[in-house]
Amino acid sequence: MIPSEPELRIEIRDSLADVDPEAWDALTGGTEPFLRHAFLEGLERHDCLGRRYGWFPQHVLAFRGDRLAGAAPCYAKTNNYGEFVFDWAWQAAWERHGQPYYPKLVISVPYTPATGPRLLAHPDEPDRSGLQRRLLDAAIARGEQLGASGLHVLFPPETELGLGEAAGLFRRVGCQYHWQNADYADFDAFLGALTSKKRKNIRRERRRVAEQGVAFRTLTGATADPADWARFHRFYEDTFEKHMGVPTLSQAFFIETAKTLGPQVVLFEARTGDRTIAAALCYRGRDTLYGRFWGCVEDLPDLHFETCYYQGIEFCIREGLARFEPGAQGEHKIPRGFLPTRTGSVHAVLSPDFRASVQDFCRREADMMEAQCAALMEHSPYRDDD
Repeated sequence: MIPSEPELRIEIRDSLADVDPEAWDALTGGTEPFLRHAFLEGLERHDCLGRRYGWFPQHVLAFRGDRLAGAAPCYAKTNNYGEFVFDWAWQAAWERHGQPYYPKLVISVPYTPATGPRLLAHPDEPDRSGLQRRLLDAAIARGEQLGASGLHVLFPPETELGLGEAAGLFRRVGCQYHWQNADYADFDAFLGALTSKKRKNIRRERRRVAEQGVAFRTLTGATADPADWARFHRFYEDTFEKHMGVPTLSQAFFIETAKTLGPQVVLFEARTGDRTIAAALCYRGRDTLYGRFWGCVEDLPDLHFETCYYQGIEFCIREGLARFEPGAQGEHKIPRGFLPTRTGSVHAVLSPDFRASVQDFCRREADMMEAQCAALMEHSPYRDDD
């Protein structure tokens, strides 16, 4: 007789420090850089979360006996910073009615608007969707215990969006700009897929950067040294300060996660002579490159486009990656090959008085976002050969 699997046991943890890194990474096979234990636990240990920034870990863990069978990276929030799914209108509605909007719970990767798994189930789990539903239910129950206004699952894949809707959560639709690799042999082959005007414009931008004496080198977490990360961290802080933002990630976080994630961390440096004047930090997943941060000390013409977009496209072609997600927002990405792409999130409203109004908001917003994505697609830079 085959012994039955132990029953699932759910725990809520306020830290990943005591969770075995290998057991955590086994949930995704280690292919998702932002879901690696080193990345998420590094945020906690290097003071990138906590009271100062309004992120308080409330991770949902599912065990079968002593084996970690599933998990959801979950946080109680006391603000809406670093989520990239904006709910200021919801906060205002709660406050107009004299009710607190915070705390709320989010299942997400802090400061990271990249689509990826959020309800993590071990590949050997016989009923993955059932386990994911248990994780979701446990997170909602935790939100109710804390008196949270809601639970928000941010940037999950389509399967998890559907699971959330089946559980009664409301879907929101967003829009980002992603590049797709059509098995291009090289960058010129990619340019050949564009209209003549857009092709000429990109060549002009790249030529202008080269004529200013800028050359590029690509480093990874395995090849960049602490001095490279100290320099990049200065760029990173300067960019946030210029745009009135809050630089939440520490130099120690960059150094340690680069060492642990190795080739999953990709750094494009722009150099004049032996001096680095700009850099863009990306992370490499199983088939996707994710652009995250950039900074410079000399804002030369077209340097941003080359460092943040064209270097990444060349890298994807060279490495055979299928997609490049350069970050949130930015219609200026469209003429450079990044097309409007729908993203999603699902939301449980735990304040009964607001459920109907939030559901109506999500429906109307979805119609607007669908129309916006369709309209933006009309500006595609790609040739229509039909």
